Amino acid sequence: MLLTIDVGNSYITMGGWSGDKLSFVAELITSHEKSQDQYAVEFKSVTALYGADITKADGAVISSVVPELTPVIKGAVSKLLNRRPLLVGPGVKTGLHIAIDNPAQLGADLAACAVAAVAAGKFPCIIYDLGTTSTLSVIDSEGRYLGAVIAAGVGTTLEMFTSHTALLPHVSIEAPKSVIGRNSAHSVQSGLVYGTAAMLDGLADRIEEEIGSTPYIIATGGRAAQIAPYCRRKPEVCEHLLLEGLKLIYERNRR
Repeated sequence: MLLTIDVGNSYITMGGWSGDKLSFVAELITSHEKSQDQYAVEFKSVTALYGADITKADGAVISSVVPELTPVIKGAVSKLLNRRPLLVGPGVKTGLHIAIDNPAQLGADLAACAVAAVAAGKFPCIIYDLGTTSTLSVIDSEGRYLGAVIAAGVGTTLEMFTSHTALLPHVSIEAPKSVIGRNSAHSVQSGLVYGTAAMLDGLADRIEEEIGSTPYIIATGGRAAQIAPYCRRKPEVCEHLLLEGLKLIYERNRR
């Protein structure tokens, strides 16, 4: 079994691969307060829920956008597997042509998603990564990673609303029946869902003008299933694109 782990700002996502089959996917809330031992216990327990023994994994690969947690997670995995996991970052072979000003600045999660998209031949493309942030990664017709657009994520926007306004309600992130909200809750939901979808469509229009070709659209991340159906460009939802990319990166660095 290969263990693929993405350490995000809100969640830690773990995927176990048996060959080319994704056997299980588990999520933990990201916490800055836990030690290596605590994370090791949680990793072992949560994978056991899916009938997997993490200590028998043949290898592991980690992407992280939380620098202060990276050594903690790496240490926890090392204790369980008795071997060092591969950490995606500078010096690791991805096979991805990164055409931004400073390639070292590209987040490991965005790189992994781009690797999976390019390997599937889905380029030129725009990848909507909808999580804590809404990030649009752009890959051109030659498979080069050109750059990204980063905006506040849906959950982050909702949290800002409820913490900085006295009268706006905390709502579930789902689309109301009409764009025009008839009450406060539906008005907030409309802005969150239809507003985010419209932003993605508008940015995709502008990106298409810049790259001069019609891109394939992929949506991934924790909010993809909630937002993608309301985009007019109708992106393909690839729930585990990041884990697929991590698997490919591990295989390219296996030796």
